[in-house]
Amino acid sequence: MTPAARPRLCAERLSVGYDATTIIENLDVEIRTGQVTTIVGPNGCGKSTLLRTLSRLLTPSAGRVLLDGHDIADQKPKHVARTLGLLPQNPVAPDGLTVSDLVSRGRHPHQSWFRQWSSDDEQAVAQAMELTSTTALADRAVDSLSGGQRQRVWIAMTLAQQTDLILLDEPTTYLDLAHAVDVLDLVDELRTDHGKTVVMVLHDLNLAARYSDALVVMRAGEIVAEGAPEDVLTPELLAASFGLTSQIVSDPISGTPMVVPIGRRGRCL
Repeated sequence: MTPAARPRLCAERLSVGYDATTIIENLDVEIRTGQVTTIVGPNGCGKSTLLRTLSRLLTPSAGRVLLDGHDIADQKPKHVARTLGLLPQNPVAPDGLTVSDLVSRGRHPHQSWFRQWSSDDEQAVAQAMELTSTTALADRAVDSLSGGQRQRVWIAMTLAQQTDLILLDEPTTYLDLAHAVDVLDLVDELRTDHGKTVVMVLHDLNLAARYSDALVVMRAGEIVAEGAPEDVLTPELLAASFGLTSQIVSDPISGTPMVVPIGRRGRCL
């Protein structure tokens, strides 16, 4: 692979675990630049572990994560934070913190003892809030917001870092379908209109298929399939990876694959 073709973010022979338990072993993955890649798989398969390791929150026991061709473990934390933004699962804000204060924290990687808050920081925060439609919430306490509003605010904080790489760990968790679609429409806009590279973990296969350029399917700490949704989602793969009996049809709105579970009731019809 030539330097020009090298992905900005990838993992090589990655093994990760907690204490004596290995979750991921000898895994390789490349994140496609300028696309939305979604990691899917059954509960406990290692999806969030992989995302956390790609962001350097977890240290691998073997292998390495490469960011712009260099081992992410050897890079300074502030450099990583200026390059890669992460929205973890279930983030919590301090009580009483306002929306504007939280979004402003996204600028911390750009601060130092000789570079304090500037007009560039102010503009970055304003742009992030405008993009996420959270400007009108600026003076509200984060803990007073609805689930959908809160997710948009956390995404705004991540965008305020002004990174080209964005990692989102289950950004639609606890959201109803309308708010989940709203958040994923924003993700789509980040890719199409702003050229961001996004890596997500999602549970909903149909939303993943609709909003992703590529899927990475995991099972028991391994990648069992990766590629375009229409190439990856098959009844055979879903049966082997999820234990799900299903049919795949075309989504009448997007034309992307749509998983139709059969279940016991379907088998009786």
